[in-house]
This record gives sequence, structure tokens and C-alpha cells, in this order.
Amino acid sequence: MSGQRASAGARDSTETWVRRGAHRIYVRTTGPDAGSASSKAGGPPLVLMHGFPDDLHLYDRLVPYLRATRQVVTFDFLGWGSSDKPAGYPYTATNQTGDLDAVIDQLGLERMVLVAHDASGPPAIDWALAHPDRVAGLVLLNTYYQWTPGLRRPEAIFLYSTPVLRNLARFVMRRSPTLDRRLYTWQVGRFVRDADVRRELVPEFYRRFLAARPAFWRLNDDLLGTALSRRRMVAKVRHFARPVRIVFGAADPYLNVRVARRFHELLPNSELFLLPTARHYVQVDEPAEVARLILELPSGA
Repeated sequence: MSGQRASAGARDSTETWVRRGAHRIYVRTTGPDAGSASSKAGGPPLVLMHGFPDDLHLYDRLVPYLRATRQVVTFDFLGWGSSDKPAGYPYTATNQTGDLDAVIDQLGLERMVLVAHDASGPPAIDWALAHPDRVAGLVLLNTYYQWTPGLRRPEAIFLYSTPVLRNLARFVMRRSPTLDRRLYTWQVGRFVRDADVRRELVPEFYRRFLAARPAFWRLNDDLLGTALSRRRMVAKVRHFARPVRIVFGAADPYLNVRVARRFHELLPNSELFLLPTARHYVQVDEPAEVARLILELPSGA
């Protein structure tokens, strides 16, 4: 792990660069004893993971509700946010599991609660299944793992991840930056419930997304294969005995109530919470309630 420095952008926050081979992952640790990620504070550390097309700033509205009593770790997967963006890198869910492993290992976390959203579901669940004794709990926020009948890709993701469509769609968007921005704004705008919040966040999300486009394309290429291949892991999911909370925005038409209920059926020690008016970015729409549900998760002994 490379050097740390205090962050001016968040109270009681430390920024860290974690090594992943020749590349660096940007990590922010916030909360009690933020300079020492092994501190248990008021319970096990919380490791929050983003999906795509976003980065750790997706949790900016949630972290303030968590950091008073718990240590919170957020990070950008390689290719996203402030992390390195190596050209030609194989950005896949499996490699993101390796990113997560590097963060946990180099921060010295012994037991933690993993919080997954959107496309971070596969790496988070893969890591939890491989290391159940180190997982104090798992929180699933409008995410997915294996392909299920209820899962629906957002319209832009459908365009960019379907083999017969994606090359044409990408060609058109490269030729028309205005159309690209409008599609992004429309699609990501649908993930946020409140119009004022949408107007504030979406332009900033798009600005940061531009540099992450290679990772976005590659993860879209990997999306269907990841969801289909994880069906082989269902038997292991059924035997995962750590505490799990499934917290979904019920107004999300994509990673929706059917997906949430399927998780609840599969995971034997899970609780299901549906927030009626929250959308896909449930941590943006209902940060106080999501924080309460995370903090009250029973930690497995």
C-alpha cells in the first residue's frame, strides 16, 4: 500500500493508493480512526462498491450517515474515477473481484460488511463466497449476480452489451458527442427520483464518466457472460450463511423487485427491504434509510 494523505473533501477521511500489479486503485477511508482501516469502531468496517457507469461518488450522500460510528471504505475500480485506467486492460467482473481483494488485503481488513450496487454484485458475491469466514455481512443494493428472468438491462446498456447492436451503437456515439451526452443524461437521469438531485448529479457523473469509457465498453462486453456463468454458482449461493440485507428501490424497472425477491429466495439468511419510491440509485434517493438498514445489519459471529 502506498502513502496516505488526509482528504480535504471529506471529514475524517484518508485517501490511499492500493497497488494492483502495475496499477493503482484509489481508496477513500472515512469515519472513526480513518487512518487505520483495521479499527472496528462501532462494528465491522463497511466496504462500499460502485457499478457502472459511476464511481465512488455515488455514495457521497450515504457516507455522512455512516461515518459517525463506522469506518467506511469506498474505492474506484480500475478504469473508473480516480483509479488508474490502463489502456487495453481486461476490465471484467472477475478482475474487479481482484480489485476488491487487493483493497481488502492491503488495508488489512479482517472482517467487513460488503455493500454492492449494480455491476459490483458479481465481484462482491464472488469474493464473499470464496471468503465467507471474513464476511461479517452482505448488503445488496439494486444489484444482480446470475441471470434471472426478471432482470432487465437499462436501454443504453442493452444497446452497448448486445453483440449484434453494440458496435453500431458505439460507432454512432463516438461520431456524435451531443447524442452520447443526451443518451447518458436520459438514462442515468432515470436512476434518480428527485428532479433537483438529478440536475445536480448527472452532469457531474457524465463529466467523470468520459475518461472511464474504455472500462465501460469492456464491462458491457463482459456483462452477459458474467450473468450467465454465475448460474453455476447458485448452489454455493444457497449455502451462504452470513447475514444478508437486500435493500432495493422498488421503483427501479431494471434491477427490480423480481430480482430482489429472487435474491431473497436464494440466500438462506437474508432479509428483504423494498423502498417504495426509490429508484435504481437507492443510496441517492433514500440515503438515511439505506444507512439505517446497513448499520442495523446483524454481524455474523
